[in-house]
Amino acid sequence: MITGVDLLIRRSYPASPEWVWKMWTTPDGIGAWWAPEGGTLRVDRLDLRVGGSLDYTTTSGGPERVVTRSHKEFIDLHEPCRLAYHSLIDYVLGVAPYLHRTVVSLEPTPWGTAVEMWVDPLHDLEWTERMVSGRADELDNLQLLVTAHAREERLRA
Repeated sequence: MITGVDLLIRRSYPASPEWVWKMWTTPDGIGAWWAPEGGTLRVDRLDLRVGGSLDYTTTSGGPERVVTRSHKEFIDLHEPCRLAYHSLIDYVLGVAPYLHRTVVSLEPTPWGTAVEMWVDPLHDLEWTERMVSGRADELDNLQLLVTAHAREERLRA
């Protein structure tokens, strides 16, 4: 496992930290943007407290349906500005299961919310690159959700 290095992914969204927090901490929010492209995500359990867990099932899109179950345990929660969790990495053949840390900070800005996602590297460079690419895709999905939300807000006004 690669150690001693945190990786940072940054995004800015024209939405409040409270709204972005809800997208990260509710079943409907998580289900709206964490799924792989063309796939689905179902939250099976969400216990939002330090020591609590998030369990969910994703189904990939495309002709070969791949079903993956994931488990995360919350290690830090400060609504609406910070959350951190360990993800159980138990799906890599030939690698013993281990925990992977992610820390997310939501900072209010004059235009909305700045998001910083700090992630530990995975056990090797190839898997680390896959994980960073996947997290970046998730944050791009969140951007699409924010854009749709802003459009709905304008229509209501």
